[in-house]
Amino acid sequence: MIKLIYKNFILDIVKFFLISTISITLIVWVIQAVNYLDFVSEDGHGFRVYFLYTLLSIPKIFSRLIIFLFFISIFFIISKYEDNNEILVFWSHGVKKINLINAIIFSSIFFILIQLIFNNFIVPKSQDMARSYIRDSNIDYFPSLLRPKQFIDTVENLTIFYEKRNSKGEYENIFLKDNIGVMDSKIISAKKGYMSTKDDNFFLILDDGNISNVNQKNINSFTFKSTEINLSKFKTKTTVFPKIQELSTDTLVSCLKSFYFFNKGFSTPTFYCDKSSIEIIVQEIYKRNFKPIFLILLSLIASCLIIKSKDVKHYFKFKTFIFIFGVINLIIAEVSGQFVGFNNDNNLYVLLYPVILFLSIYLFLAFRGRSMS
Repeated sequence: MIKLIYKNFILDIVKFFLISTISITLIVWVIQAVNYLDFVSEDGHGFRVYFLYTLLSIPKIFSRLIIFLFFISIFFIISKYEDNNEILVFWSHGVKKINLINAIIFSSIFFILIQLIFNNFIVPKSQDMARSYIRDSNIDYFPSLLRPKQFIDTVENLTIFYEKRNSKGEYENIFLKDNIGVMDSKIISAKKGYMSTKDDNFFLILDDGNISNVNQKNINSFTFKSTEINLSKFKTKTTVFPKIQELSTDTLVSCLKSFYFFNKGFSTPTFYCDKSSIEIIVQEIYKRNFKPIFLILLSLIASCLIIKSKDVKHYFKFKTFIFIFGVINLIIAEVSGQFVGFNNDNNLYVLLYPVILFLSIYLFLAFRGRSMS
């Protein structure tokens, strides 16, 4: 019977966690998707690229919410059991409070493992895939990039300018610069032009203009009556090197070891490990591998609700204190990464804080014999 009580209690926590996680993750995803819409559409990409890009942000959102939602889940379920007097069934069947707290703590270890998997494998990979997808995709909707009387250079190796659009929708007084190579470029000017689509590609049809091929040695110019330029062959201008958050943990650790043991960096086709990035790398490793420790601490803080009954005087104040204390530690978990660094004296204090606080609270509960009976 006792095992069944533990099982149902933990299942209720997990169910609430899953429902709240799915709901809040979707809400946050929709809000972020709206913000991403301007970013992607201004780069000239269509809905398909935009949707896949935002979809790949879901693992990151989930990873950021795990600690907070697990704390809320434990807090809510214990409060629910207490308010409905269901918790009394536990004590009447001989369940000890410290054993129930232990069950919650052991279940939190499973969620720590989930977060470690997301932080070190799923999130970096999904973030890298999202940015690579944008970088490697051709521009789907080029007209959204163009603005009158503005030099638009968001497209890789291409700058476009036009003065205005006439009543027919044609562009007037167009200027284009196509950077073919390091020292070679093609400069095109035309009196007017318009967009045309063919086989899902955008073409800029130019009339009455001039083309100048510029290189180190000379400039060759000629006029044209009409010509067309395939704009869909150009790609959006995206950073070649991935962000630190998108790199694998193995790469980050290798960079850290290189500086720690040999005091030098290294470079790969996709990453340049140098001294300027070492502090950010240390903080990222901490966020991925040490920040999840707060999850077990917060599960213990929420479990403290068990030690007092709702019939006890000042129960609401006690409940409020537990919640606020948990939120404070959630904030500490979020900002603690800013206080770690390479050869930083604060590293040990930041790492020991959740461990010492956890042991202090647990030992207090374990030795508080009367309250835990």
